[in-house]
Amino acid sequence: MEEFELTFTCKARYFKFGEINSNTRQIWFVLHGYGQLARYFIRKFALLQEHNICIIAPEGLSRFYLEDIASRAQTGNNRVGATWMTKENRLMEIENYIQYLSDVYRKEIQLSTIPVTLLGFSQGAATASRWVVSKTSNFQRIILWAGVFPPDMDITAGSEIWKNKEVVFVYGKNDPFMTEEHLHEMKILSHKLGIHPAIIAFNGAHELDASTLLKLI
Repeated sequence: MEEFELTFTCKARYFKFGEINSNTRQIWFVLHGYGQLARYFIRKFALLQEHNICIIAPEGLSRFYLEDIASRAQTGNNRVGATWMTKENRLMEIENYIQYLSDVYRKEIQLSTIPVTLLGFSQGAATASRWVVSKTSNFQRIILWAGVFPPDMDITAGSEIWKNKEVVFVYGKNDPFMTEEHLHEMKILSHKLGIHPAIIAFNGAHELDASTLLKLI
């Protein structure tokens, strides 16, 4: 058996709060976590609109039912989530979402000089990190929220890029997914990259916190 690849054109969606104009102070690209949808994720950032911040929420290209067939038959829950990648054919999925994210960036930013923040939540943190290393887009600040650098990130290619970024690491003190091992891993990779991210911990779990978001404006 042989495996083949082909390239074709497809459509993908993203969501947006606000406009990019002369009154816009900042632009935020926000990348959701595993099993979330961008249309709901972006609502967590609605409060930023009051501060003339435009929020853009791309969505993972792969979607799935959050419960299996048997569970859905019993509960009637047909909720759908999205993911940026899985272990299956992962390199191709990474290549595809980087292309997609870069296309969204080019469409929205164009020649704008407004400061851009990239926020990745949970799985979106690894996605955001790989996007930055791809060098296909320009950001001034990166916020990794409830997620860390991917362990397979190209350190050599990324070190010079990350040194020129403001890096912020945010996590909830009661987040069951942010273990001591993950925090230690974050410190090691930060050291290898030669950066010293600002670290913000809030009283919460695996979630976005409104008061912390406002502090990041």
